[in-house]
Amino acid sequence: MSDIADITMGQSPSGSSYNEDKNGTIFFQGRAEFSFRFPTVRLYTTEPKQMAYTNDTLISVRAPVGDLNVAHTDCCIGRGLAAAHSKTNHQSFILYTISSLKKQLEVFNGEGTVFGSINKKSLIEMPIIIPPNKKLDEFEAIVSPIDSSIRNNYDENCHLIKIRDSLLKKLVSGELDVSNLDI
Repeated sequence: MSDIADITMGQSPSGSSYNEDKNGTIFFQGRAEFSFRFPTVRLYTTEPKQMAYTNDTLISVRAPVGDLNVAHTDCCIGRGLAAAHSKTNHQSFILYTISSLKKQLEVFNGEGTVFGSINKKSLIEMPIIIPPNKKLDEFEAIVSPIDSSIRNNYDENCHLIKIRDSLLKKLVSGELDVSNLDI
C-alpha cells in the first residue's frame, strides 16, 4: 500500500477543543460519522492534530476495522480513522483498492484485547497489485467521473435538505402562508 498511498493515522485533539458551533476545522472521531459515501459533519475542533484532505479515503482503524468513507473536504481525523492519499493522483484507484481489501481488514476485528484495531505498519504493508501507470490512468479516466457524479449528487442532496429544513421551519412557524396556493 505504501507504494501508492500516503497513510495518515488520526490523532484526537484535546476534548476541550471540540464544538458543534462550526468553530475551527471539521473533525471526525471515527466511523460513527460515516454514511453512504461521505461522513456526516457533527463536530469541529480548534486544535486539529492530523488532517485528511479532500477526496482522501477515510478508513476505520478501530472496531470495526475497514469501514470506508471519502473526505468531502479537508478535515481533522481522530484516532479511530486513517486517511489514504494517492501519491500519483489516482485517488479513485485507492478507494476501490482499499474497498477490495475488506476481508483482509476484517481479520483485524478479532485482534486486540478489547476491540479490533489496525496500526499504520499493518496498513502500509498490505500487499496489493499495482497496475502499470498507463492502466491506472485509464482506470481513473473511467471511474473518476463516476465518483465526481456521486459527489455532485451528494452536494445537491445536501443543498435540497437545507432548503427543505428552512422551508419547513417557516411553514410550521406561520412565517410562510400557503393557504392561497392552488395545488
